[in-house]
Amino acid sequence: MNDSFQRQLFHYVALLMLAGLALAPIWVMIATSFKNPVLVQDAKPLWFFFVPTLENYGYVLTRGKFGTYLGNSVIVAVSSTVLTLLLGGFCAYALARLDFRGRVLMANSTLMVRMVPPAVLAVPAFAFVMLSGVDQDLAVLTFFYTALNLPFAIWLLFGFYKQIPVELEEAAVVDGATPLQVFFRVLLPLMTSGYAVAAIFTFRIAWNEFILALLLTGRSTRTLPVAAAGFITDTGVEWGRIMAMGTLIVIPPLFFTFFAARQIIAGMTAGAVKG
Repeated sequence: MNDSFQRQLFHYVALLMLAGLALAPIWVMIATSFKNPVLVQDAKPLWFFFVPTLENYGYVLTRGKFGTYLGNSVIVAVSSTVLTLLLGGFCAYALARLDFRGRVLMANSTLMVRMVPPAVLAVPAFAFVMLSGVDQDLAVLTFFYTALNLPFAIWLLFGFYKQIPVELEEAAVVDGATPLQVFFRVLLPLMTSGYAVAAIFTFRIAWNEFILALLLTGRSTRTLPVAAAGFITDTGVEWGRIMAMGTLIVIPPLFFTFFAARQIIAGMTAGAVKG
C-alpha cells in the first residue's frame, strides 16, 4: 500500500470512530426505549442483543396525552419559525439595503442578544407573565421563542442579503416592480438557502427548548420536552418511557432538517450553475 492510500484509510477510520462517538448516545436512547424496566436497571446493560419490547411506546402513545403535547409542540415550533423568518427577513433586508449610520454594527451586534442563555431569561419571563396577568398558553410561548430566535435570524439573513447584487433590484424597479414585488418575486427566490438555514435552527430551538416551556405553559399546553420530564416521579425515573418519548421527539426535527438540507444544496447548486 502506498502512502496516499494509507492516509486515506487513516482518515476514513478516524471519521468512522468520530461518527460512532457522536451516534453512540442516540443508539443508547433508542435501545433503552425498547427495554423493559428489568433490562434498564440491569447492572450489565445490553445494547445490542436483547429481547425488544414496545411496552414503553405503547404507554407513551396510548395512556398519556401524547397527541395533545405533539400538537402543542407543532403549533409553537411552526408559528415561531414562521414569525421569526417573516420579521427577521424584513429586518435583515432593511439593514442590508437602507443606508444609515451604524447599520452594519447594528446587524452584527444582534447576535450578541442571542448569546444570552434561556436560563437567564426564565425568571424575568415568568415574572412578566405573572405580573401582566397573561394566561400561560401557546401564544405567550410562541412570542418568547420568536423574540429568542429573532436576533440570530436577522444576523444570518443579513449576510445572505448582502451577497445578492443590488443591480437585480434596480432592474426590477426599472421594469415597474413595486418594493413588495421586488422582495417577494426577485429576492425571496434567491434567498431559499438562507431561509432554509434559519428555519432549521429556529425550528429545532423552539422544538427542543425546555426551561421556558416548563415555566410558561400549563397542564393542557405542555410541549413534548416538558411532558417527557413528567416521567421523573417521586418513586424513580422511568428511563424506558423517557427514552421512548425522546426517540419520538427526535423524529420531526430530523425529517425537517433533511428536507431543509435538500433546499440548501439545491440553492447552492443553482447559484453555482448560474454563476
